[in-house]
Amino acid sequence: MATTTSPHHRSAGVTAAASGLTIFAAVMLFISGVLDLFRGIMGIAENEVFLNTPNYVFKFDLTSWGWIHLAFGAVAVVVSLGLFTAATWARVLAIGIAALLIIINFLTIPYYPVWSITLIALYGATIWALCVVRRDTFND
Repeated sequence: MATTTSPHHRSAGVTAAASGLTIFAAVMLFISGVLDLFRGIMGIAENEVFLNTPNYVFKFDLTSWGWIHLAFGAVAVVVSLGLFTAATWARVLAIGIAALLIIINFLTIPYYPVWSITLIALYGATIWALCVVRRDTFND
């Protein structure tokens, strides 16, 4: 007796690993977004929280950097909530927002180096986790 298998059948191990990486990415994006929210609040509330760099090419008012971090951090938190549903739109937006936040945090290294490098690493881990997950594990 012959049995037929569907080519779209996923093993439980593959699905569990993919969902584990998706949850990891969602948690990392959520934590990083909250940290960027805090960083934005610090920049808006008190300019002296950050080191002042006099001859920096990308020098903005520190309140401006605070608003940038606050806005992008809020978007990261919202997108991370979408990742918990395994939605494809959330995966695409999460990779995009994490890439933008890596650039933003790179530009603010002179103001707060340890925090910037920490967030760059967290956003990098988020992009990695989302890129290694197979597309068929996400809902369209």
